[in-house]
Amino acid sequence: MTLPFDGKISAYYKNDAPQDVRDAIATAKKKHVLNPKYPFAKVMNKQDYEAEMAALQIELVKMQAWVKETGARVAVVFEGRDAAGKGGTIKRITQHLSSRIARIVALTKPTEREQGEWYFQRYIKELPAREEMSLFDRSWYNRGVVEHVFEFCTPDQREVFFGQLADYENLLINDGIYLTKIWLNVGRAEQLNRFLEREKDPLKQWKLSWIDVEGLNRWDAYSDAIKETLTRSHSENAPWTVVRSDDKRRARIAAIKTVLSRLPYTGRDDAFVNDIDGQICGGPDIWDV
Repeated sequence: MTLPFDGKISAYYKNDAPQDVRDAIATAKKKHVLNPKYPFAKVMNKQDYEAEMAALQIELVKMQAWVKETGARVAVVFEGRDAAGKGGTIKRITQHLSSRIARIVALTKPTEREQGEWYFQRYIKELPAREEMSLFDRSWYNRGVVEHVFEFCTPDQREVFFGQLADYENLLINDGIYLTKIWLNVGRAEQLNRFLEREKDPLKQWKLSWIDVEGLNRWDAYSDAIKETLTRSHSENAPWTVVRSDDKRRARIAAIKTVLSRLPYTGRDDAFVNDIDGQICGGPDIWDV
């Protein structure tokens, strides 16, 4: 079988990955979490996960009815390292929702025209209208991390971004948009393990990109950019929620509960929705645990 990108991910694992990362992957047991700093040694039990997810789907449908009845505008930003689980989490949110109400926004590389626009302009076009929920699979925060790490923007452009960011998000919130920002963070060994799984699976190879491959060698640069971005963009008005996603099941539940807990929808089961695991979900201070 031909591997994408000439097998560079496998080559990185064999030749260039830190020894502790290679050891974690090589000795991994089924259903065990690779990150030794993660608070749980094993992934969440499937039956428990499915039971919680089924209950969350009911809450999401309640939330959708509230959006439609009240004309609410909801925007949820999902950011995180590559393979942290953004797409999978969004998929579980929209699973039983109408695509007319819950829209997934996953923008591609900006066009030549868009490169000449105000940076936030193409994202503004995707913000929710009345009775809509926009789920951003990556967002304007590309400038803070990915574009910076790969030098797709200049330091001056990035500073302008940070300088305008608080005003931009405050404008959205003050105009009535419910904005939630979630950062999914995955450990280095787990990230590489997920890349290796995608590399060998013909049904998942499409998920890999040149950025993923090249980013393997830029872990530290990503870490520095993430830390700075979270620090500079976390505020009382527009806070970040960080979810440690080494266990996808726990991460999805924590992320969905976070979204629901920020919305005052009718019939919300407060005891259930607000029961969020603080060991894996919290503010920016837990992202690099």
